[in-house]
Amino acid sequence: MKIPHLRKKEEVKTCHGYSWTDNYSWVHQNNCLEILRDKTKLDPVVRKYLEEENAYTEKNMKETRDLQKKLFKEIEGRIKLDDESLKYKDKKFEYWSKTTKEGNYGKLLRKKIGDDKVHIYWDGDIEAKGKKFFSTGDIEVSNNDKMLAYSVDDKGSEYYTIYIRNIEDNKIIEKPIKETSGGITWAYDDKSFFYCKLDKLHRPRQVFQHIIGEDSDKDRLIYEEKDERFTCNISLSSDEKYYFVSASEHTTSEIYFIDKNDKDLELKLLFKREQGVQYSVNSWAGYFWMNTNKDAEDFKVARCTNEKTDEWKDFIPAKKGTLIGGLTFLKKWIIRSETSNALTKIFVRNINTNNEEELIISEEKVISPNFSLMQKDKETDLIRVGYESPKTPSRIFEFNIKTKEKKLVKEQIIPSGHNRDDYIVERLECKGHDGYLIPMTITRHRTTKLDGNANVLLYGYGSYGMSMYPTFSSSRLSLINRQIIWVTCHIRGGLEKGMAHWKAGKMLNKKNTFKDFISCTEYLIEKKYTNKKKIIAYGGSAGGLLVGNVVNQIPDLLLGAILAVPFVDNLTTNMDHSLPLTKGELLEFGDAKGFKDHFEYIRSYSPYENIEKKDYPNILITTSLSDSRVLFDEPTKYCAKLRELKTDNNLLLFKCEMDAGHGGKSGRTAAIEEVAFDYAFILKITKKLS
Repeated sequence: MKIPHLRKKEEVKTCHGYSWTDNYSWVHQNNCLEILRDKTKLDPVVRKYLEEENAYTEKNMKETRDLQKKLFKEIEGRIKLDDESLKYKDKKFEYWSKTTKEGNYGKLLRKKIGDDKVHIYWDGDIEAKGKKFFSTGDIEVSNNDKMLAYSVDDKGSEYYTIYIRNIEDNKIIEKPIKETSGGITWAYDDKSFFYCKLDKLHRPRQVFQHIIGEDSDKDRLIYEEKDERFTCNISLSSDEKYYFVSASEHTTSEIYFIDKNDKDLELKLLFKREQGVQYSVNSWAGYFWMNTNKDAEDFKVARCTNEKTDEWKDFIPAKKGTLIGGLTFLKKWIIRSETSNALTKIFVRNINTNNEEELIISEEKVISPNFSLMQKDKETDLIRVGYESPKTPSRIFEFNIKTKEKKLVKEQIIPSGHNRDDYIVERLECKGHDGYLIPMTITRHRTTKLDGNANVLLYGYGSYGMSMYPTFSSSRLSLINRQIIWVTCHIRGGLEKGMAHWKAGKMLNKKNTFKDFISCTEYLIEKKYTNKKKIIAYGGSAGGLLVGNVVNQIPDLLLGAILAVPFVDNLTTNMDHSLPLTKGELLEFGDAKGFKDHFEYIRSYSPYENIEKKDYPNILITTSLSDSRVLFDEPTKYCAKLRELKTDNNLLLFKCEMDAGHGGKSGRTAAIEEVAFDYAFILKITKKLS
């Protein structure tokens, strides 16, 4: 089969006195937001090329079809298909979710407290019937338990339509509200709800109130954000007394509050935006509580009375290198978390005595702990605590804070069997190029020899302050059981080691993200975990930016790379302020259009701009036509330029999902198929097809 070829059309670009040629710039669709709504508006020439790439990929992966089926059965066999969540007790009802062997989307159930009659009030499989793509943004029951508000995206474009339904008879009672962000917040009196409308560039910058029974054209504008870098949302307080409206971008926030009894819904400013300062706010027991990095780089918790909003006092002080999380309230207790060195701890505080202690959930050292409330009524000593680790499936306990009694109430079942003692989990640190210590979480089968001959899958992200935690993944076992070591690199750009860890991997420090990943690669070779040409780099979205840069820098060390919905043409996107996310990300990556030094820096590391005429490893690139976050043209251009310049005969495969969004195809079956496909590519290039 002929290798797909994308025609070249020379375009000379200029900025800050520089000129350069982009032969594939024409692929970008000026009507890209229209295509997100209606994919038939895609240029037929571009569509034909995408279809050719898909056919080429299918041909080259033909020999793995049986393996893909085998992997699918393996992964599915580790999932308890007919499962139920633990119940949450509201005022009158208990609520929980359920999955079935036959279904793909799950069901939501409830029953009156003290009654055995179960009612399925949401059935995802029925709702998704006949749709090629189906995703929900929010599903919210009204406070009086009578109405259901839910939002649906049926394209993958993240344009959500809100519907209102009577729960008892399942009838739609309102005209749908289109082009929202998907979030739904019921008013306390159930006479209305709040939502955010997307602007013409797909950004939520308006908060509206919709009154039940009235036309949505008459919806009341509560807040409008004027700064295009910021988006907004609305939330409720724990004490059910206030609404909070927040405007934010990645580094800065501004908070307003509204008294629920105020019919005029007057916004009162609580915290004015201040560049680089973030706030999250709640209300409980007569106090406003804030979690902030103001005068506390790694955050702190402070409080003030609801009446004196200018008299704040520290409650949980800052700790350097330790991220202080927000608070969860019970009448007698406060539960919180903090994170350092990519590990999280949970603490419980007695409100009366002010004594605080850490909850030790497991003897394992490298875990991801969690907690949740069991009921709406805060007059209780019971909560749920749990944990998982790279080798231990999720375990949830009912925990009595007062008595310290702990009872296992749910454990993630692996139907095909799982022995956690078959796996070894390590937390190591390696020195970066500047001496900085980079944590790594390593998971391997106990029979995997550390003699330099094992394959390693090296995973990373490193942007937006997003942290990678040591969680359990049943699908990864299909690689680990085949003697492939899974390594998660906690590189700069995330929050694993606090705000400094993030700041050191953003803006004009972004190259530290890539250098950290390379340092991890070299360390694993040095310590005989693996060797040259045995490593597969794996990253998605901004993690695709990472991997795209790394394959340009160290192609000789890598056997392969997978770039999922990758942010690889970041210079072009950064300079186009008409795209949905660009303006909101200028303080994450810099402003190439506005500043010459930013332009030079971004251009120097952009994967697309730095493709060279040389050998590259085996590469799989995946994207989705309806992706509103990383438009499909970025990976399309990247693949075409790679095909033009690479000098090797290694695999270069490109797969575009024609009915999907940023997160890939929808539904459990499709999700497993996508993982099986990626893993089949890995096993193909590692020669582990049998």
